[in-house]
Amino acid sequence: MKLERELSLLHVFSLAAGAMIGSGLFVLPGLAHAQVGPAVFVSYLLAGLLAITGMLSQAELLSAMPKAGGTYFYVRSTMGPAVGTADGLLMWFSLSLKGALALVGLGAVVSQFVAIDMHVVALLFCLAFVAINLLGIGVASRTQVILVAGVLAVLLLYAARGLPAVQLHHFEPFAPRGALAILSTAGFVFVSYGGLLKVASVAEEIKEPGRVIPLGMILTLLVVSLLYIVVVFVTTGVLGAANLDNSLTPISDGAAAFMGSWGRILVSIAAILAFISAANAGIMAASRYPLALSRDGLLPEFLQRIGRRFRTPYVSLSVTGAFTILVLFLRLDVLVKVASTVLILTYLFACLSMIILRESRLQNYQPLFRAPLYPWIQIIGIIGFGVLLFGMGREALFASLIIVIGGLFVYWFYGRIRTGREYALLHLVERITARELTTHSLETELKEIIRERDDLVGDRFDSVIERGIVLDIEKRMGAEDLFWLAADKMAPNLHVEADTLFRFLQEREKESSTALTPHLAIPHIIIEGERTFQILMARCREGAEFSKSAPDVHAVFVLVGTKDERNFHLRALAAIAQIVRDPHFEQRWMAARSEEALRDVVLLGERRRMMGPL
Repeated sequence: MKLERELSLLHVFSLAAGAMIGSGLFVLPGLAHAQVGPAVFVSYLLAGLLAITGMLSQAELLSAMPKAGGTYFYVRSTMGPAVGTADGLLMWFSLSLKGALALVGLGAVVSQFVAIDMHVVALLFCLAFVAINLLGIGVASRTQVILVAGVLAVLLLYAARGLPAVQLHHFEPFAPRGALAILSTAGFVFVSYGGLLKVASVAEEIKEPGRVIPLGMILTLLVVSLLYIVVVFVTTGVLGAANLDNSLTPISDGAAAFMGSWGRILVSIAAILAFISAANAGIMAASRYPLALSRDGLLPEFLQRIGRRFRTPYVSLSVTGAFTILVLFLRLDVLVKVASTVLILTYLFACLSMIILRESRLQNYQPLFRAPLYPWIQIIGIIGFGVLLFGMGREALFASLIIVIGGLFVYWFYGRIRTGREYALLHLVERITARELTTHSLETELKEIIRERDDLVGDRFDSVIERGIVLDIEKRMGAEDLFWLAADKMAPNLHVEADTLFRFLQEREKESSTALTPHLAIPHIIIEGERTFQILMARCREGAEFSKSAPDVHAVFVLVGTKDERNFHLRALAAIAQIVRDPHFEQRWMAARSEEALRDVVLLGERRRMMGPL
């Protein structure tokens, strides 16, 4: 059973922004300030700049492959199911940790006003969010929009009222622990940008994913990064080290400093809303990873079950909720470091995956958004994320290594015997070594994703192309030789003698050349009989000579049909005309690696779909 496409641009922005504006802003500034001093807002800026490299790579990958468990899906498709399993479990673990971090922050704020242990508050809210998500992503996403709108309004008020109250002496000395501390703290607060990955998790449930996902991610990163820097700058400037270091409620403390008790209450309410939205988004996103792994046979089948009434992955949601409750009781600094380390790894994988996919030259890798400045953005990202990783400390790296080993262990003893997926790295090696290593099943999988992404409903033309004959001709030949070859291949299915078919094609060519351009010809004839229609597609690598004005025709479509199929005949001609009009058609046609790849060029070509029965 498929997930419903219900999420719009507003929902995507709210999901990502709500996931980012949580613990990253309402808890971490105090802990980060204790590590680096007043330069803490620079650490947030550096983390944001690095996040851009990973975000652009992810935006391209997701516009090409909008599937549930997005980061797992493209890592598996790029580097294989073993690495994909490790990445999927890493992301599930990290997003669950981030959700738990938001719940701990929520508990800390609520416990200021109500005498209840913060862990009990966190546990109760966790159960509530699992219940909301079980009612459907529509309910969860609408809740998210309302929460994020309230949080943004309060933070804009905080920034506007706080800037005039900033005291510059609180920024002296600016970086008491040096530049290295700024860099390592950028890694520490990188978890603040993890909300962007939650878009990847629900990519399959987004309307118009090719347009909405990149736009939503770029808009969210720009808005939230600016908000982070301004709010952290204000908080540092109004509190100073004595009041800010290690505070678990830094923004509430800042509001109290320049707006009084009513400011503290208002910001505390906003913090509660932010933690609610972050925890809700965390559980929603994390639950899609076990679902995606289960679909591919890398985790037990029961994890992919989707409820008939609300169409939500109820088993995966329940398991994620239970795991989140368990990690609520970890130390806060460990939670942050491990979650940040895993997110850095994921962004690094995004940059690496994009390079592999582009260089593998997969024909059906067709993103609707292409990251600019390739490959420099990705190279900068890989180097930058590598530097951040080594600055995270042994504890976080060790915990991440255990998860990676655990993922590989699960793959080796469970998933390896249940799945045999192709991946882009094999295609890249195949291209470099000129050896046949793949069956091109990944191309088929990507083709189905494009059809689902672009809502391409199969029509009769698709059916004819899928059953049609494809010729990939190496040597140069004349039009008559090509007609004879086409007649010989088509005659058995048309119940016509090859000689007769050849004669008809010759006569049609003498009437007027069927070469429409110097590189394209569409011979089409009518034969006797009823309810018969066939298309043959031929690629002439060295060219076929149709006339002096068309001496090097590379793409030939031969259409043969009976008189009663005249209407469809015309519609098929129109469909081919629309497909070949694409300025990249000839490049894709000549670059196709196999006969099936040639067929895919036509099947995935842009055209108006035909209505009516197949």
